[in-house]
Amino acid sequence: MAGGRKSPGAAGVVLASGAGTRVGAATNKVYLPLAGRSVVSWSLEAFSRVEGIDVLVLVTRPVDSDLVEHVLREELAGIPVETVHGGRTRQESELFALRHLESRIESGAVDAVLLHDGARPLVSTALIAEVLRVTREHGAALPGLVADDIVALEGTGGETVTGTDTATLVRAQTPQGFRAAPLLAAYEQAEAESFAGTDTASCMERFSELPVRWVRGEERNIKVTYPHDLVIAEQVLAGGG
Repeated sequence: MAGGRKSPGAAGVVLASGAGTRVGAATNKVYLPLAGRSVVSWSLEAFSRVEGIDVLVLVTRPVDSDLVEHVLREELAGIPVETVHGGRTRQESELFALRHLESRIESGAVDAVLLHDGARPLVSTALIAEVLRVTREHGAALPGLVADDIVALEGTGGETVTGTDTATLVRAQTPQGFRAAPLLAAYEQAEAESFAGTDTASCMERFSELPVRWVRGEERNIKVTYPHDLVIAEQVLAGGG
């Protein structure tokens, strides 16, 4: 409506500032080729097609500047992507991305932030949209798959296998979504107290009262960690997986 205030939008933050040495390549794994494009371009393009995602941020390493430029110019032409350099750790990289968005978070222009691994190229628009919906409704959302292959061990040396309620155990995926203002506040407090969490949710659990809701993840939303993961991803994109 003319003269009306624009509704808040969400930011999709794709993290690509890790080296990923286990994949066995000299190049940062998110820039390796996958079905004719770089790994990271697949998830960025998926985020760009989700209604409500108004800002895309790619967290990069300075050493990858040429690769980043190629992806943005040749593979994502016409899709606006903002870039910010990451830090020494994932948590610091996320903090830098949030500080990049700070003015828009404080003004209310950005009301939610979805954080995603650049090495998860097969995320669907449906999962992104569901994480965003649950984030806006409840405050935070974490996608995951029920872990049906985990057992608990007892004894100081883990000698005894015990039963466990596998329905309560999930393998976490990304994107993980959070209301923007509490997320930024939690990360700034973690930085001030030199707290290093295991993941985004651990920071929020420590410094925020937002409930983190579980969203059913996707089997195809794999993380490219080892060389064979690229082969699997190629098969999925080709319709063979």
